[in-house]
Amino acid sequence: MASVTTLSLLTAAAESKPATAGDYLALLKPRVMSLVVFTGLIGMVAAPNGAALHPLSWFVALLCIAVGAGAAGAFNMWFERHSDALMPRTAQRPLPRGVIAAEDALFFSIALSLASVALMALAVNFTAALWLLISILFYCLVYTVWLKRRTPQNIVIGGAAGAFPPVIGWAAVTGGVGSLEPWLLFLVIFLWTPPHFWALALYRAEEYSRAGIPMLPVVRGRMETLKQMMLYTVALVGVSILPVILGYVGIAYAVWALVLGAVFMAAVTNIFRCDFSDKSAKQAFGISILYLFLIFCGYGISAGFSL
Repeated sequence: MASVTTLSLLTAAAESKPATAGDYLALLKPRVMSLVVFTGLIGMVAAPNGAALHPLSWFVALLCIAVGAGAAGAFNMWFERHSDALMPRTAQRPLPRGVIAAEDALFFSIALSLASVALMALAVNFTAALWLLISILFYCLVYTVWLKRRTPQNIVIGGAAGAFPPVIGWAAVTGGVGSLEPWLLFLVIFLWTPPHFWALALYRAEEYSRAGIPMLPVVRGRMETLKQMMLYTVALVGVSILPVILGYVGIAYAVWALVLGAVFMAAVTNIFRCDFSDKSAKQAFGISILYLFLIFCGYGISAGFSL
């Protein structure tokens, strides 16, 4: 009751304030979108014969990936608007503040989803559009609606949604996803997602608990969370060098991946050395973002970034 009342007061106080373009941009989760677009770009770069794809098709494919990711983010904000109002980290989002009506946010999300998939199908190819649709539906329905409030493994299974962009990018160039290479890039993001989000959950555990979201630190405690983070990080490092073993990229990338993996693991183990301090968890969270960006940079360069 208190949460509903709080949200109602926030909404009523802001009803007279019109939404701005910045408010709608915030619905798209632009920081998350930037990583999604970047990993999709690397999927396109790694794909064979990428240089043969028209520059306009490159632009449209990346635009569709961005808009599709933003649409999923907007749906997530619509569905979680009540719990967002309970957490300081999310309370200033447009829906808890009441500057955008819930039905407008939902319509915005659906419209962008349909537009991004339709444009991908018409301007790029059907396969890329299909995987874009799968990624949107997975994030919205499987992760947001079904998993997030039901299991502490929400981010493990739901993490697949954010791992699709390299596959979509590869499909945009080749028209198919039959090669193992884009799925290895998928696995890198899939295995990266749990330690990344659990680092955040460690120093936001009280907020998640108050909002009723069963993140792993809330349900299983800090030590079990750290053990799981270490296991996934080890698996991540192993998978990150598989492209070298399979001959997709050279040895320089292997060295780069191992160095980055060592830095990521050091950040995770530092949480224990610092007795689970918020500062150490925040550092691990920040390093995880840098890790994903840099390892995909390294892969793109090794795979032939200058097409």
